[in-house]
Amino acid sequence: MTYDPTSANPLAGNPLKTRADVEKALHDLFNPLLPYFSEGNARVRLSGTAAHFDRIAADVEGFARPLWGLTPLGAGGGSFDHWDKYREGLANGMDPDHPEYWGEVRHTDQRMVEMAAIGFTLKMLPQHVWEPQSDRAKANIARYLTDLRQYDYAPNNWKFFRILVDLGLEECGVDFDRSLTEKYLEELDGFYLGDGWYRDGNVRRIDHYIPFAMHFYGLIYAKLAKPGDKRAEAYRERAREFAKDIRHWFDEDGGTLAFGRSLTYRFACGGIWGALAFADIDVLPWGEIKGQFMRHLRWWSNLPIADRDGVLSVGYGYPNLLMSENYNSAGSPYWALKAFLPLALPEDHPFWQAEETPAERPSGAVALKHPGMVMQHTKGNVVALSSGQQNYQMRHGAEKYAKFVYSSRYGFSVESDERAYRAGAFDGMLGLSDDGRHYRVRESNETALIAGDNLYAKWKPWADVTVETWLIPAGDWHIRVHRIDTPRPLHGTEGGFAILRADLNADRCEEGEGVAEAHGETDVSRIRDLAGKRKGRAQRTLPNTNLIVSKAIVPQLTGEIEPGTTVLMTAATAVPAGADLADPPQAPDLAALEEKFARDGISVSAIEVAERF
Repeated sequence: MTYDPTSANPLAGNPLKTRADVEKALHDLFNPLLPYFSEGNARVRLSGTAAHFDRIAADVEGFARPLWGLTPLGAGGGSFDHWDKYREGLANGMDPDHPEYWGEVRHTDQRMVEMAAIGFTLKMLPQHVWEPQSDRAKANIARYLTDLRQYDYAPNNWKFFRILVDLGLEECGVDFDRSLTEKYLEELDGFYLGDGWYRDGNVRRIDHYIPFAMHFYGLIYAKLAKPGDKRAEAYRERAREFAKDIRHWFDEDGGTLAFGRSLTYRFACGGIWGALAFADIDVLPWGEIKGQFMRHLRWWSNLPIADRDGVLSVGYGYPNLLMSENYNSAGSPYWALKAFLPLALPEDHPFWQAEETPAERPSGAVALKHPGMVMQHTKGNVVALSSGQQNYQMRHGAEKYAKFVYSSRYGFSVESDERAYRAGAFDGMLGLSDDGRHYRVRESNETALIAGDNLYAKWKPWADVTVETWLIPAGDWHIRVHRIDTPRPLHGTEGGFAILRADLNADRCEEGEGVAEAHGETDVSRIRDLAGKRKGRAQRTLPNTNLIVSKAIVPQLTGEIEPGTTVLMTAATAVPAGADLADPPQAPDLAALEEKFARDGISVSAIEVAERF
C-alpha cells in the first residue's frame, strides 16, 4: 500500500496526554492552512466546493474559524508565529477600499457567524489584533462589527454571536447599543427547557448544538462577563446540570454519539468538556472531565479525517460530501478547533494537573427525557434509542434525527438514492415501500412519549398508513416493536447496525428465516425477528453512506406487510469482534407496554414545538 489515509490526519501519532500534546495538536492542525491564505491575508480558500452562501463568506470561514483554537492558545501564553497574518487580514477584510474586503452585511448572513470568533479574539487578545492596528484600521473594524450586529441573527444559537462580538467591542472601547445585547440574552433564555437542556431555537431538535454551541458560548460568557452579571451564574448552574447528562453521549473510548446535523465539526463535540474547564466548573471530578476531553481527541486521531495535505475534510470519519449540510464550505470543519478552549488555562490549572479517570459506565440504561433518548453503554460504544425529534430543513434530515437508534461506534448511514429501495441501508430504521422502488421512513412523530427507560412514537409514512413504535433497552440488545395499520400491501426492510465491511467480500454472513448476522473485520452485527415472518439478509450498502466507515454491511429483516394491522418485533445489537454477547431477548408483552405508557408516559420535550415550514 502506497498511501495510508490516516497518516494525513494532523493528530495521528500524537499521544494526546498532556497540555503540551494538545498545544502541538493545534499547531499541527493549523499549519496546513498557511499556503492557502490570500495575498492580503483576509481570506483562506481550501477547495473548489461550495456552500449555499457566497464564496467570500466561505473564505472568511477559513480565515476566522481557526481562531477558536488560536485565541485560547495565545491567552494561555502559547507561542504562535502568525498573529501578523490575522492583524493584516482583519484590517484588509474590513476595509471597504481593499480588494479583499469581506462585503457589506445587510441581512442574516454567514459573516455574522464568523464574526463571533473575531469578537472572542478581540476580547481575549486585543494586544495582538487590535492595539497594533492603525487608527484607520480600528475605525473600519469598529464600523464593520457595529453595523452588522444591528441586523437579525438566525433564531437559534446564532444569537450568541452578537453577544460575543459585543464582548470584543466592549474590550476595545467601542461604543454600541447595549439594548440589543440584552434583547438577545433574553431570547436565548427562551430556548431553555430545564435540567440543563436547551433546544436550538423553536424547533423539534436537540442535538450537539446544545453542548458545542448553547453551553459552549454560555460558559465563555460566564467566564468573561463582568462581576455580578445576573446571567453568568445561571449559565454555570445550567452547565452543572447538563454535564451529568451529556457524559452519556460519550463512550468509554472517547467516541461521541453520531446524531444530528453539522457532524463535520467533529471534535467540536468535545468542546463542552473544555468549556467546563475554562469556566472552572468542577461539577464532575477534574479527572473525569479531563478524561472525557482527552479520550475524545484521541478517538479522532485514528480516523482519516484530513486530505493528503493535512487540511480537514468535509465529512465525519472520512472525506464525505454526501453527509454534509448545504452550509458546509471547505472551511467549515475548523469549528472543530473549539475543542482547544482549555489552552487558555495555565499548566497548573486543576484540569491539566488531574490524572485522567475512566468514563463512568452505568449498569443500566439512562433515560434523557428532554431529547427523548434512552442511553445504553456497551463495549466501546454508546447507543441512543431515540424518539421525538425531526428536521425537515437539512439534507438527510430523517437519517440524522428520526432513526430509532444511534451509536458512537457505528455511526449511522444516509441514503444515497430515494429511488433505490432494494439498495437502502436502513440501519436503525424501518423502510416501507408500496412500489418496490420508492420508500418512506420515519421523518417526524405525531406523538412521542417516554416512560421510564422505554420510548413510544406514533408516526405516519403516508397519510393513510399509521405506525406505532415502542423502543426498549435490553442489555447489549435493544427491542423495537412496530404496529402498522395500512389499507394496502407494503414491503418492509428493517436494519440493525452498520459495521465495517471486509475487503474481498470476506465478511461472514448468516441469512435465514428471522435472522441476519454480519461478521466483519472488527465487529459483529445481529438482528432477530421476535414476531413476524421476515427473512434475514446481510446488505452490503452503497459506498460512502455510513458516516464512520466508507464501506459497510448491515443485517436486515425484510418481508411483506399485508393490509390491516401487523405487529413486528425486532431485536438488534452490535459488538466488537470477540466480545461476549448474551442471547437475544424475549418478545415483550405489547399489552403491558401500552398499559405502562397509559400510566407513566410523558411527552418528550423535543416534540413540544409546533415547527412550521
